[in-house]
Amino acid sequence: MLAGEAVIATWNGITPEGRDEFYAWHIQEHIPERVGIPGFRRGRRYVAVTPDTRPEFFTLYETDTMQVLQGVDYANRLNAPTPWTKAATAHFRDTSRALARVLASEGPGMGGFLLTVRFDIEPGDAPQLATLIREAARQPRVVGAHFCVADDAASSARTVESKGRADIQAPPTWFAMIEATDGDALSSLLPDSALAAAGACGPFHRGLYRLEYVRTKTAFT
Repeated sequence: MLAGEAVIATWNGITPEGRDEFYAWHIQEHIPERVGIPGFRRGRRYVAVTPDTRPEFFTLYETDTMQVLQGVDYANRLNAPTPWTKAATAHFRDTSRALARVLASEGPGMGGFLLTVRFDIEPGDAPQLATLIREAARQPRVVGAHFCVADDAASSARTVESKGRADIQAPPTWFAMIEATDGDALSSLLPDSALAAAGACGPFHRGLYRLEYVRTKTAFT
């Protein structure tokens, strides 16, 4: 299960010239900074493992509640970005970021591979989609299945950190994340046809990712 009731889910690409700086900044400053905010529990970064997975990177933060993401501590970080943050994010491309509530989360732990699927649905179809996603948690070698809905206003709010950035795209409203021990365990899960039969609408944006880095709760100064 996820380590909280809300998440920040971010998909982003990076320019070739910004790649090394992105890795250094993300590991040494950004994830430790975010996880140090009160109410943040864990941060993870994933990298694409298939050529058709775009954008290349996926970052997930798990928080106690949605109120943490709407609170002053997180806002203060967003409105006082470090010089390194400004330099690193200048190389971001195709960024989608969702501040989301966790509607369903099942499974015994965290997996080394992650499938993300972004889609649209009518709110009334959410229970049916949640059932489909929960069923994925019971498949071989799957260790977690999660269903989230973004707060559109919170996800779209512009801050000092995001001001002037041209890479930021509209946030996804609905998305699923399935975790497993290996990529093959995810290859046949949540096909477009099954999602559509449960009420989801395309286009379906799918990505298969491998875990690169995890940091749990820690102080940061």
